[in-house]
Amino acid sequence: MPKVITIDPGKNKCGLVLAEISEKKVYKAIVLKSKLLEDYVRNLISVQVITQIIIGNGTTSGEIREKLDFFKKEIITFEEKNTTFRAKERYFELFPISGIKFLIPREIFILNKNLDAISALIILEDYCKMKFTLNQNIDTKTWLR
Repeated sequence: MPKVITIDPGKNKCGLVLAEISEKKVYKAIVLKSKLLEDYVRNLISVQVITQIIIGNGTTSGEIREKLDFFKKEIITFEEKNTTFRAKERYFELFPISGIKFLIPREIFILNKNLDAISALIILEDYCKMKFTLNQNIDTKTWLR
């Protein structure tokens, strides 16, 4: 099945999601250094059928788009306003707190989390106007150096 890549661009790090739209499923959700993005996408499109790349229109989106000009299919720039803020709420939808942890303030659970992958997911969900589910055992806090 063809997949899409969504990127939450940043100066130092980017969130990246690999998803299949018709299944409404996310297969990869990672955070990586911005300087590694081009090589990572090149490797990904060599093993996956990717139909389009969606890039948030925030910080460094123009530079990221230029780096990905080797991708000869559709590259879309899409609104990403407030996605970092919204990622905190979406995190708890994806990873609900249960048991005794419910008594601890929620903010404690996301203090040191890189939520850029969840921001990329929100960009995708806003673009498609639907919610996606995570494939089994995805760790959206992955950090590629």
